[in-house]
Amino acid sequence: QVRQPVHSPIPPIALPSCIPTMASTVSGPLKMLVLAVLAVSARADTTSVLGGALSTCSKPGMAMTGFTRDGHCMDNGDDDAGSHHICIQMKADFCTVTGQPNWCTSKMPCMTGGGTCPIGNWCVCQWAFARYIQMAGGCDAIVDLQCDATNMAAMRAYQKSTDATIQAALKCIEQKCNIDQV
Repeated sequence: QVRQPVHSPIPPIALPSCIPTMASTVSGPLKMLVLAVLAVSARADTTSVLGGALSTCSKPGMAMTGFTRDGHCMDNGDDDAGSHHICIQMKADFCTVTGQPNWCTSKMPCMTGGGTCPIGNWCVCQWAFARYIQMAGGCDAIVDLQCDATNMAAMRAYQKSTDATIQAALKCIEQKCNIDQV
């Protein structure tokens, strides 16, 4: 099912319950700084699988992606059940191979400016990526990963699993992104 993009300049952030207490102990500009720092830290991982800052998956001329529709493959904590953390160069075969309706070649609101743009890079669910590798015939048979825009949260989740399909997805990320296995 295709979810319609949500356009919001600042995505909502689930703040920890301690913020009202902490914020009440300071005032003025310092209070605003405390709230801003706590809000940013409440967001999910913003590190790429390469170890640097998470780049945008969407680029100018492409449709806007990301669970929060800000171009990044991230969420606001536990609000994204699909964990849209993997940035791939989208091709029609992703929808075909994973058994989804063909939204992969649709046009959606652009990353920059108005109008609609074709889907270029896209944040896909961790489970869909693992299935894509399995159904396509292995890592060498899939489209390109955008490593600087693939969230480290995906690797961390994959590392916790003993499932062979999930481990194959982990190895694929390591292979395509030239990540040394520890």
